[in-house]
This record gives sequence, structure tokens and C-alpha cells, in this order.
Amino acid sequence: MEKILEKKIGVIGLGYTGISVVVEFAKKFPKVVGFDINEERITQLQQGIDKTGEVEPEELKEVLDKGLEFTSDPHKLEDVDVYILTVPTPVDKYKNPDLTFVRGASLLVSKYLQPGNIVILESTVFPGCTEEVCVPILEEGSGLKVNKDFFVGYSPERINPGDKKHRLPTIMKITSGSTPEAAEEIDKLYRTIITAGTYKASSIKVAEAAKVIENAQRDLNIAFVNELALIFDRLGIDTLEVLDAAATKWNFMKFTPGLVGGHCIGVDPYYLTYKAREVNYHPDIILGGRRLNDNMGIFVGNKVVKLMIKKGYTVKDSRVLVLGITFKENCPDTRNTKVIDIINELKEFGVNVDVYDPYADPKDVKRHYNIDLIDKPNLNDYDGIVVAVAHDKFKALQPEIEALKGKKVIYDVKGLFPKELVDGRL
Repeated sequence: MEKILEKKIGVIGLGYTGISVVVEFAKKFPKVVGFDINEERITQLQQGIDKTGEVEPEELKEVLDKGLEFTSDPHKLEDVDVYILTVPTPVDKYKNPDLTFVRGASLLVSKYLQPGNIVILESTVFPGCTEEVCVPILEEGSGLKVNKDFFVGYSPERINPGDKKHRLPTIMKITSGSTPEAAEEIDKLYRTIITAGTYKASSIKVAEAAKVIENAQRDLNIAFVNELALIFDRLGIDTLEVLDAAATKWNFMKFTPGLVGGHCIGVDPYYLTYKAREVNYHPDIILGGRRLNDNMGIFVGNKVVKLMIKKGYTVKDSRVLVLGITFKENCPDTRNTKVIDIINELKEFGVNVDVYDPYADPKDVKRHYNIDLIDKPNLNDYDGIVVAVAHDKFKALQPEIEALKGKKVIYDVKGLFPKELVDGRL
């Protein structure tokens, strides 16, 4: 164990996953460096500020005092023993994997790779990516050979943004390596920080596949209940009440309908479907679930308009307040949020839309969606209110929502408020 603790760890990419990984290693290892190309992010972290909210200020101060180094200077990666890549893996406009960041991180590491080093990828990818994409870049850039001079592994991230209960150390970690010896070394490495234990997969491809199906499974389960919501809406049945009743059976899996955005569940299935098509298989069910989930924002927008018409509102030039724009509750991340689909659909009908979200960064929202977030609004100023994200802070609005019952159109996407207070919910 002491020999492992002597290794210098370098984490490349300091988003939700990277910051959690680098902080946990810094608690146990004396030599740890966190690298990111975003200089603003590095400056904030050096000041003890984690904009993602994944690491508490006192936790960050603790590891900074221990010597954790945050940097945007690639030369600080020169003497690293174990490189851990935690970079984004989005999709392009055609829903194909965009491996720009994975390739870039691999190229960066290749410049400093030394014999005996280990490179571990944590980003969600398709089965085969580590060995088919990363290894050739590492070999070409370093002049070294995999499994002779250096080794690779894959250990998928399982971070759940905004979740204060399930943290990196308390989530079982899948590990794998390019040789049995490398796999054991990588497993030992993670066992130093993961209290929940590790699961050593038989191969890198198995570990990659396990990760990508985790989110594909959730995507399909949510697609199923979203389709139920569409059916029950036509039948005049409350979906959440149906789910509560069905959940009384011991083996019923209770998923709830909603918007499926973000950089995981709404993206990862495309990595699997891409690889499936590469081997001449068309994944009908997975892609069908994706299409259905991608259209839920449009459905909500249309439903709100219909409710407004039913209440006698003139839709054009009406005012609607959307509560929440992040991709999930209690989280500042707005990447790939499907709330924007609701907003755009309402605007198509000539509705004036304001957005309020105390969790989101106004600069990020303006940059990505050209929307100016408003300060805490007066709900009475609007014809309609869409509760799009179930932030804890929105629960305090219940008295105001109750006072507007019957006077305004209120649509609750996530069932945050009691059914009797709203005009509709998924």
C-alpha cells in the first residue's frame, strides 16, 4: 500500500467527475495535480471555490492545505505516474460520439508519458474506445508501446451531480486494465479511496460496456413512463397516482416521467448505438426511447398552451414563467437541458417567457441559450407558470402557488407540488 501511495496522480479534466476524483486522491496521496484547460476554473479552484458544488469549501481547503495543485500548465504533468482522464464525451449535431476531448487529453498525456506509467480513462465511451482510440494516440505521441512500456485502464465514473448522499467513495467502482497485472494495480489504486469497494471487470471492453448500459437502461425506463404519461394524459388519468399504486407490488421499479437532459442519460446511449451500427445492428428500442424522451419538452409546451386556451387566455403575447433551467434538481449544470425545448415551444406560440433559476449561473445561461435569467419573480405577474425543475428552493413557493390556484395556469413537470394545486403535471 505504501508503494502505491508514493505514486503521483494527475487528473485531466476538472468537471463534476474530475474534481471529485482529484480531491479524494489528494486526501490520501501526497503528490496530486489537477489539470484543466479552463483557466477561470483553475483560478476558482485555487481560491477554494468549486462552481459545480460537488466539493464543499472546507473539503477543498483541506486538500489545498495538503498540497493539491490545480493548474492549466501542461508541464506540471511531466512527472506524473498515473494519469486519469475525466473529460467530457458529448455527441455532435448528428448524435454521433464527439471524442474531441478524449483525443486531446490522450495527445496531451502522450507528450509526458514515461515507461511504467498508467493511463486510466473514466469518461463514458463506447466499448473499445480506450484501446482503439486512446492507445494509438498515446503510442504515437510517446514512442512507447502499450503493455510493454506503459499500461492503460478504464474505470467508469458514476458521479451523480447534486447528490450529497451518493459520493465517489460510497459508490462501488468498476476497474479494469490492459493486462492482469495492470488491472490489479489499478484496482488497488482505487481501493485506497473507495470505501464501498471495487469490482474488477474481466476486460476494458466489459468495463466500458457496463458503464454505457447503466445510463441506457435508465433512459429506457424513463422513456417507458414518459410514454405512459402521454397515454394517461389522453385518458384523463394522473400518471403519478398510477405509479404510486403500481409501486405497491414488491418487484415494480418506480421510475417517474420527466425531461431527460444533461450530459449522461441524454447522451450516453448514443455511444452504444454508434458502436451497434458499426457492427451492422440497428438498435430500435434504444433509439426509440431516445426519440421519445427528446420530445417531452415539446409535449409540455403544447400542453401548457392548451391549458391556457381552455382557461380563456389569449396565448399570443401572454406571459409565462418557467421555474428552473438546469438539467436536474439542485444542480447548477445547464448542459443539454431539455427545459429549453419547453421555452422554445412556448415562444413558437408567441408567448413571452421569463426564466428563474437560483441554481444556474446567469452567464452560462446567457452564453449557451441567449436567455437572461430574472431575479426572484412575482408569480402573480404571469398568466402561466411552468415548474420545470424540482429544486428544493422552489418548495418554499408552495404558499404562492396555492394562492394562485384557479387564477393562473400552473403546470408541474416533476410533481413538486400537491396535485390539487396545479392544472397539470406529467
